[in-house]
Formats: sequence, structure tokens, C-alpha cells
Amino acid sequence: MKEITLVMLGAGISSRFGLPCKKQWIRIGDDPLWLYATKNISSCYNFKEIFIVSNECEYMSRFNEFFKFIKGGQTRQESLKNAISQVKTPFVMVSDIARPNIPKDLILRLINAKDKAHCVVPVLKVADTVVFGDNYINRDEVKLIQTPQISQTELLKKALDTDIDYTDDSSAIKAMGGQIWYILGDEKAKKITYKDDLKVLNLPPPNKDIFTGHGIDIHKFKQGKGMKICGVFVPCEKGVVAHSDGDVGLHALCDAIFGACGLGDIGEFYPDNDKRFKNIDSADLLTDCIKTAKSIGFEIINADITIIAQIPKITPFKSQMRKIVANLLGISPSKVNIKATTTEKLGFIGQKEGLGASASVNLKYFDWQKYESFDSRK
Repeated sequence: MKEITLVMLGAGISSRFGLPCKKQWIRIGDDPLWLYATKNISSCYNFKEIFIVSNECEYMSRFNEFFKFIKGGQTRQESLKNAISQVKTPFVMVSDIARPNIPKDLILRLINAKDKAHCVVPVLKVADTVVFGDNYINRDEVKLIQTPQISQTELLKKALDTDIDYTDDSSAIKAMGGQIWYILGDEKAKKITYKDDLKVLNLPPPNKDIFTGHGIDIHKFKQGKGMKICGVFVPCEKGVVAHSDGDVGLHALCDAIFGACGLGDIGEFYPDNDKRFKNIDSADLLTDCIKTAKSIGFEIINADITIIAQIPKITPFKSQMRKIVANLLGISPSKVNIKATTTEKLGFIGQKEGLGASASVNLKYFDWQKYESFDSRK
């Protein structure tokens, strides 16, 4: 009988991690950390269901069709409550995606001890002298709590039904009078909190794949005095019809970046019927797009943009455009190319009714191993 559900918590914002990529999205080989950690635990036992708690559920679901993805909350406790409300098994194992190397032996010892108390918890002993405030404490009475923890589902549900914010399952169950059973934890189950923790865990590096994305944008002309193209105002007797500032080059570039990440398209992130983006500077959209790509584990290698227009003439502005785009992307201008072409007076572009742009980008996985100084707590 399958009587245990696995819940993996991964809805945090990695505020202490100290790198541009969220820790759940650093790549271990080809797998993001959340998937690597989940595979590690799920390979040890045949769980009834596996729940992943995240704020990127739709994107995560593209990596595995068998896991169930649940929206996270503002705190760990809120996230766990969202998940555990759907757990139907008598026992639930809760772990953090930030513990990628939990040994199989520890998982099995937890499961074998599940009937000994309301919550079974791995703990580490403290070897050093312990001081709390100005007082020295008997280190034999101090325990360092780890996850995963295995709990009786119904009791954990009741324990979490409070306004008090607990940092783990055992403290919530203990507060309502539940019994806790401690087993010896394992140093290899260390949690990633700061970027220097990666150095200790000795994880495999990200693979070297290159991801190419392509984007296209088109805007119709209206009477005006010019338009923004690749962040530069270009004088012209025409303007563009657009919800934002109508920068075709930057819009195409956003689409290319989203495409390379497998995230969809620019309209899904910045819809043209949303008042928040009315007349917005497209450089702000691109900045947000890049932040999103970096947060889920990508770095930008290079970009190539082609402006397709009969008017205005782009050549006098290409150098400035290249510098602006490079600055927005955070790469060298040598890795940005701006091209322009006409349609030989063919079609609506040739008839000076509008203009378009296409963009291509290459991305790679964020290389967390390249940081020589890992100490993020300084």
C-alpha cells in the first residue's frame, strides 16, 4: 500500500543566496536543482504522489508530467498548507528542494521510523561549544534540525492551522503537544542557503548546451515625429501604433529571449490590454525579461537584430543601438549585432505603412561554478 506523499518545498525567492539565479533553478547537469533534488528522494521510495510547491508551476510542469505542482504562499508555512490540503495519504514526507544530496539511507530510516511518533525528524549533534546570548549551553542538549521530516498527515494539518509561523513541521506539531522522534541526520543532507554552500556540496556542473531563440515584431505607422528603435529615438515623419512605446527591435528581442528559455512569448508577460504597460518604455520590458531569464538559470551569450523598414533609415543609429542593447543585456557590444534591410518597396513595409524586426539570441545555463569567491555572507 502506498501510504506516503512527498512534498518538496521550492517557492522561496532565494533572498540570501547571493546570485542572480534562484537556487531552485541552478542546473545540475541538465536538471534544475528542484528536479535534481526531487529525483534523488523519489528514487528511494515509491511515493503515492509527489507535490512540488512553487511560484513557477506552469513552467516547472514542462519538466515532468507526473509530479503535481502547487502554488506557493508568502511563507514556508503557507506553502506547506497549500500542499498538505491535497494530501490524502496517512503520512507525508516534507523536504526542501535546497537539499539535493540527501542519502538514501536517511530516507529509509525516516520511513522505517514513521510509526514511532507523530513526527520523525533527522537531527545533527553539535560538536562545538554553544553560547546563547551571554550564556553557555550544554551542547549535548542542542540539536540541529534537518529535513526531510515525516509526519502524520492529519495532525500536521491541524498543527499548521494557526497564525503562528513555524519554520519546520516538528516545531508546529510539538507546539500542539505532538510527539517527536529524533533520528541521526547526515551532513550530506546540507541545505543550500548561501552561494558558498554550493562549494561544500560538490555538485556536478551545469551542462554546456546552447539555447537559441527567435522573435519577430511588427508595428503599423501613424503620423508622428519619429519612433524608438532598439532604445534610440529615430526622427521620422511617422510614428508607430502601439500600446507601449512600440520599439520593434526590443520587442522582438524579448520574444527571442522568452523563446530560448521555453517561456512562451512577450504577449503572455506584457499583454497589450494591460494598463500597467500603457506607453511603457520597452527598455523596461526588456530589463524585466532579462531578470526573468536569469532567475530561472540562463545567461545571455549574444544577440542579432534585423530591422526591416523602408523608412526610417537605420544606419546612422546602429552603433548607438548596439551599445544600448548591449548595456541592457549586460554583455559586450561586440556580442550584439544590429542590421537593417528594406523590402525593395514590396508589401506594406515597402509601401511605408509600417516596419518590423526580427531578433535571434543564444543563451546558456547560468554557470554557478565560475564564481571564484563563494562567500555571500560578507
